Amino acid sequence: MLRKLVTGTAIVGLTAGAALAEGELNLLTWEGYADPSFITPFEEASGCKVTATYVGSNDDFAPKLAAGGGVFDLVSPAIDSTAPLIAAGFVDPIDTSRIERWNEIYEKFRTTEGINANGQVYGVPFSWGAISFMYRKDKFDTPPTSLAALWDPALEGRIALWDDKSAIYVAARLNGDADIYNLTDEQIAAAQETLLKQKPLVRKYWATAGELVDLYKADEVWISNTWAGYQSSLLAADGIEVVEFIPTENAEGWMDSFMVVKGTPNEECAYKFLNMAVSELGQCGVANVNGYSATNPVAAKECMTPEQYLALHQDDPDYLDSLLLWENLGPRLSAYTNAWNAVKSQ
Repeated sequence: MLRKLVTGTAIVGLTAGAALAEGELNLLTWEGYADPSFITPFEEASGCKVTATYVGSNDDFAPKLAAGGGVFDLVSPAIDSTAPLIAAGFVDPIDTSRIERWNEIYEKFRTTEGINANGQVYGVPFSWGAISFMYRKDKFDTPPTSLAALWDPALEGRIALWDDKSAIYVAARLNGDADIYNLTDEQIAAAQETLLKQKPLVRKYWATAGELVDLYKADEVWISNTWAGYQSSLLAADGIEVVEFIPTENAEGWMDSFMVVKGTPNEECAYKFLNMAVSELGQCGVANVNGYSATNPVAAKECMTPEQYLALHQDDPDYLDSLLLWENLGPRLSAYTNAWNAVKSQ
């Protein structure tokens, strides 16, 4: 849990100039990223009222921003989905001089191509983790170690997969195509065919964390991919023991950044929020709620217990480097997305 002294310090930092920041802030974000445990203290300190709309896939961000209307002020896409938002002019550059703890963020994330374009920075890294896999411990005599378990006919009707284009990545790795962000048309077609073979075994393509948790709680799903640390913690709170694992075919890694929507009338509140997000309050807030790792290891070390710091790999850059960190697919995005949509439509 957050140390009270550190949390208080973070709030003091937000309080300065709070009167100038009074207003509202509308987020388009993921479940857990606007949890009252850290949003309420932020609102009280800054005077900024936060309202959140949640997404279930990275493919939701661009269409919602394209709809226009000035609905949102901040969005939090993953690193592979930022480039289209930048190219479309949906987001404004970040003035990093206004982010007090910018230089404490992992350099790997500050300098990644996903948030840097045309000599400008477009995102503030917030959290990261793995798209690992998990299973109900009481249902497996032998723990699964390979993605092949999700294609096991003996588990028909007990398998779930995230409703996201990353399903192509999973199938490609099972096929032996490890360069998952640079698949050829033939490799994408092969991944699509592998997913179609799996489809009769799948109970559900899950869209939200809550949906997957409910499937496990109802004893309908025994194995799936997962947002590492999040759904497993929710299930543990209900007394359901699940085990997360990185398969022999490896797992993807992700990093979410907050981006400022172009022309937001709530810029002052937006920057107050960005500073909170990379402080102890925000970093341990998301770690405690979602079980995700923090992008600011300095803040994390101040507010996490040593055990939590180690468990979230905050001092283990080799773990971060071992993951297949999501990449922008560029002009190939439509090929991946179309293949996944074709699987669902058949």
